[in-house]
Amino acid sequence: MRFTSAVFSLGLLTAVSAHFQMQFPPPRGVFVEDNEPTFCDGYTTALSNRSQFPLSGGFISINSEHPQFTFGVLISTSANPTSFQNFTQAVAFASESGEGPFCLPVDLSTVSGLTSGQNVTIQTVFDGGDGQLYQCSDLTLSSDFTIPSDVACKNTTGTSADPTSSGSSSSQTGSSSQTSAAPSPTNSPSSAYTTSAMGLAGLFSIAGAVAAML
Repeated sequence: MRFTSAVFSLGLLTAVSAHFQMQFPPPRGVFVEDNEPTFCDGYTTALSNRSQFPLSGGFISINSEHPQFTFGVLISTSANPTSFQNFTQAVAFASESGEGPFCLPVDLSTVSGLTSGQNVTIQTVFDGGDGQLYQCSDLTLSSDFTIPSDVACKNTTGTSADPTSSGSSSSQTGSSSQTSAAPSPTNSPSSAYTTSAMGLAGLFSIAGAVAAML
């Protein structure tokens, strides 16, 4: 089962008042607030100069403008993914609290089929309760790459997060809660396909209702 553009387009039905900015790895382009509710923040073409990213022990850092949010990571192995159908889940969605810096541990070595030297695109998904927001980063995975020490991995408490601890992260409340993993679909690079806190089943129900009204 793959994410569909119809489901993710539902985020556009709600006005978004709070945003997030991807800090590391570098996003495809300069942050565009009005485009953030759309696929890859409006950037639909993969970069040729991809950023290196560790196959294991990595992290994604963002700046949150919302006091409570759900955050997760999708991944695509397509050379130039152009829709949500090209992506599958890479990291379980977690509910977090606290405005400001947030760091999510990302160990892509646990995702079946990914290897060092492989080109991938990750899409971060952020939901502060008023609509889903997206930003993408085009990466080349490396088992030899180490994130530079001057790249901060800190959360809203000001304390350093542990990138090796994929089950939890330090936030303003000192903890995070993740959704339970569902079985990985066939034909998917994900080893732990999970649903967001709002539940994909609920989103599909809403999508059906919207389609019925059209």
